[in-house]
Amino acid sequence: MDKHTTQPSLLDRLKAHASSNSIPMHMPGHKRNTALLGTDLPYNIDITEIDGFDNLHGGSGILNEYMEEIADFYGTKRSFYLVNGSTCGILAGVRAATKRGGKIAVARNCHKSVYHAIELFGLEAVYLMPEMDEAFAIHGVISTASIANTLKKHPDTQLVILTSPTYEGVVSDIAAIADICHAQGIPLLVDEAHGSHFNYSQHFPASATALGADIVIQSLHKTLPSLTMTSLAHLTSDLIRPEELARQLAIFESSSPSYVLMASIDRCFSLLRDEGDQLFEAYNQRLTDFSEKMEQLQHLKVLCHGKDRLDAHKTFFAFDKGKILISTQGTGLTGQKLSEMLRSEYHIEMEMAYGDHALAMTSVCDTDAAMDALADALLAIDGTLDSKSGGHTLYNGTLLFSLPEKQCEIWQALESEKIDCPIENAIGQTAAEYVWAYPPGIPLLVPGERISNGFIRQIHTLLEKGIKVYSDAEGLPKNIRIVHHKILAH
Repeated sequence: MDKHTTQPSLLDRLKAHASSNSIPMHMPGHKRNTALLGTDLPYNIDITEIDGFDNLHGGSGILNEYMEEIADFYGTKRSFYLVNGSTCGILAGVRAATKRGGKIAVARNCHKSVYHAIELFGLEAVYLMPEMDEAFAIHGVISTASIANTLKKHPDTQLVILTSPTYEGVVSDIAAIADICHAQGIPLLVDEAHGSHFNYSQHFPASATALGADIVIQSLHKTLPSLTMTSLAHLTSDLIRPEELARQLAIFESSSPSYVLMASIDRCFSLLRDEGDQLFEAYNQRLTDFSEKMEQLQHLKVLCHGKDRLDAHKTFFAFDKGKILISTQGTGLTGQKLSEMLRSEYHIEMEMAYGDHALAMTSVCDTDAAMDALADALLAIDGTLDSKSGGHTLYNGTLLFSLPEKQCEIWQALESEKIDCPIENAIGQTAAEYVWAYPPGIPLLVPGERISNGFIRQIHTLLEKGIKVYSDAEGLPKNIRIVHHKILAH
C-alpha cells in the first residue's frame, strides 16, 4: 500500500483548507484570524476534527490511512500517532498490558513516566538494575541474565519494561530479551524514545520494532525532523489487543489532538521514506568524520568515538553513534563547565550536562558546518587542558550507582501520611516523593525506597557541581518528604 504518494499530504490538505472560503464556526478559538493575530504561529492550519480530516481517536479516514502506511513501512501490526509525547504512549502501553495491582519488571533507569504508570495503576514493581560501565561511569545494558533470573523468581510478572537506547546511546540485546519474555508469555515494552531513527538506516542499531518487542514507544521529535511532542506507539504482536491500546491512548492523550503536530509527523515520515537513504548516508559520513577528528583528543574522551571503541565497553550490546557523550574525567572540568564554555565561547548549546559528562544529540538535520564547529570547539578546549589525578567518584553523576532498597510500593508511600524531614536526619527513612535531575528524567529516588547515606552524598555532590535536583515537595536541599514511620509500621 502506498496511499501517501497518490494523495496530498496532511499539510497540503490543511493549507488547501486554510485558503478556502470555509467559515470556522468551530474550535479553536483563534478562528484562523491571521489578520488579527499575525502569521508568526501557524493559526491558519490549526483546526479541529472537521469533515474530511478524520478523528485521531477512532480514525477511519485520512489519519487512519497515514497510520496504516507507517505500520506497513515499520512492519508493525498497528502504529499510532502520539501528540502528547512518548509519556502518553508509555502510560497507555503499561495500562493496556497489565491488570490493576499486577506485577511488572522494570529497568530502574526508566523514565519517570514509567514510575507514574506504576503509581497510577497500583502495580507491584520488581526492579532490574542495569550494569555499570566503569570507564564512563554510566549505565550499560539490562542483561539477559537479569531478565531470566527475575522472571524465574517472579513468574507472575505481567510486563517487562526497559529503555533502549538509553539517554547516552547504550542499546540492550532486545531480541534475546524478547525471546526470554515470550517463552513465558510475557510481553515486552521498550521505551525507544531516543531511537526513532533506528528504523531508517543500517548504520544504526536495529529498532526494537523489528526485534520482537511487543510495544515500542518512539519520540520522533528527539532524533528525527518532527515538532516537539510528536511520537509514535507501535504494536507488534498479539499479546496486547490493539483495541485496548487504542482505548488507553484515548484516555491518556488529548481528545483535541493538534493537526499541526500530526502534519509534522506526516511530513517527517514522508521525508524519510522518500529521501531517508541519502539523508542517512550523509549523516553517517558526518559522524564518521567527527569521530576521526576526535582521535586527536588528549584529555577529553567521547564515548565510542575517536580513540574510544565499542569493544572497550563490555556492558554494551550496541551503541547509537548519533549520541556524543563527552567525558571530562581527570581534566579538572565538570560536564557543566564544559557545557558553559561551549555555549559562551563557541555558541554551541548542548543537550545536557551532569557530573563529568556533557551530551550532544545529533540528527540527519545537523549540517556539516555544525558538526565541524563542535569538533573544532572540543579540540580547542582539549588543547587548553592538563590531565589531572583522580577520576570518577561513586557519586559524581545523576544516574543510580546501586539499586535502592524498596520498603513499600510507590502508591503506598504516596498515599501514606507524610512529613518533611531535614535531609541530614533522613537516612533509613522511606521516601514519600520523587527526586530527579532533568534531563534525563530518571528518578534518583522513588517513593517507597529507603533513603541511604549514599543517596544524600550524591545529592550534595550534584548540587555542588551546579546541577539542579528536583523533588515533588521542592524542599531540597534542606528537606525531603518521608513516610511517617508509625504509618508504615502498620
